[in-house]
Amino acid sequence: MNRTELEHVIRAASGITGQTDLVVVGSQAVLAQFPQAPAALLASMEADIYPRHRPDLSIQIDGAIGERSLFHETFGYYAHGVDETTAILPPGWQDRLVPIRNENTGGATGWCLEVHDLAASKLVAGRQKDLAFVRLLLRENMVSSSTLATRVEALPLPPDRLDLARSRFRRLSGGP
Repeated sequence: MNRTELEHVIRAASGITGQTDLVVVGSQAVLAQFPQAPAALLASMEADIYPRHRPDLSIQIDGAIGERSLFHETFGYYAHGVDETTAILPPGWQDRLVPIRNENTGGATGWCLEVHDLAASKLVAGRQKDLAFVRLLLRENMVSSSTLATRVEALPLPPDRLDLARSRFRRLSGGP
């Protein structure tokens, strides 16, 4: 998915839900800070999104522009309606959201995770595709290792899961 396609998803999700503030928590959030992100970071054809003030309306997004919908079949990309519990994020993430709002979003704002918060959430999820995503962010210098380390340390996780996220980060960053 590219930036124009994400803007289309934001516009469509707003039209469906009647909400003008939407939060993008998945990998496509990278497009707010890096509109021309490397293609390898944009492999997903899905945007994880929810209405900021009415996450309960996410089901409407799934039904209208979700996977296997007419929208998906027509455009080749889709939205996945999620909620605020989908990603485990460091404290203060809401204050660091990066907006996408322009004529292509139809007056709606897509509030995208800041790239370090996004990377920290991917380290928690820990799927191969998530780790490959973080590895590429590090390799392309799109995240600062020290900032990411700070965000990982702040994650609201039990000690064993925090240790796992730390270990994944060390392995990907080449740290001790």
